[in-house]
Amino acid sequence: MMTPLLSYTAALGILATQISVTASLSSQAQQQVPLESSSDYVCEHPPYKVLMVSKSPLVIYISNFITADERAHLQRVTSNTFTRSGVTNRGSLSDAHHDVRTSQSTNVPRDAVVRCIEDRALAFQGYSTTRAQLEPIQLVKYNPTERYHFHTDWFPVDAAGSHATAAHGGNRASSFFAYVYVANDTTGGGTNFPYLDAPSDGRWCDAGVVDCDEPWENGVTFRPVEGNAVYWENLREDGSGDERTLHAGLPVTGGGKIGMNIWTRQLPLSVDVRGPDV
Repeated sequence: MMTPLLSYTAALGILATQISVTASLSSQAQQQVPLESSSDYVCEHPPYKVLMVSKSPLVIYISNFITADERAHLQRVTSNTFTRSGVTNRGSLSDAHHDVRTSQSTNVPRDAVVRCIEDRALAFQGYSTTRAQLEPIQLVKYNPTERYHFHTDWFPVDAAGSHATAAHGGNRASSFFAYVYVANDTTGGGTNFPYLDAPSDGRWCDAGVVDCDEPWENGVTFRPVEGNAVYWENLREDGSGDERTLHAGLPVTGGGKIGMNIWTRQLPLSVDVRGPDV
């Protein structure tokens, strides 16, 4: 016959197990609720860490800029929407397919989660930058062999029909490139800035930020790390494009990655370009 003490202890054990199971099921249920549809969704910014890579041009590496929940959400809402990435032609307002860019891309619907990420990008740049200056957020998917050859995010302004006119929000003042997904077996796929000075401090290598297997004479190559981002400013003080921001998405040799572009224009973009909130 069970003693009162043992009976009480056993009851506590059963109760604890029930509470644990209930909490587990509750946690699973919360995780299954789409972030943007949750009535109690609150925009919370992670405690990210910044490392100055270059002061001129300004290039900053940001650790933990996009949360795990946000990364999962971005992948879910863009599932099966990727198409072959285009390249902007000089003197044309349309994009065309080209061998220099073999990735797939898609724009992300601007729901509550995306607006939260936009808020973070705006605050990072100072509160004088408005939401209307942000282009629609773009995801870019790279499978093995896919790449984006050397290019700048800013547009030349010497051609008719340039993307950098005031009617189109001016030029791209700044860029974020964040890593939304990186397969465990990914090799290659770094983001290379050939005109940046290679860091002399070995801690950049030890931290896994810079790919030190790349030749030093090739500038700086950032490893793709989920949640992290690179921020840089595209224009000089006089508003001209800074050639030193030339960069490339190096070929993925194994695995795959999904990156995210957040581009800020000099001036507000039209509602037609920005698109509606969802």
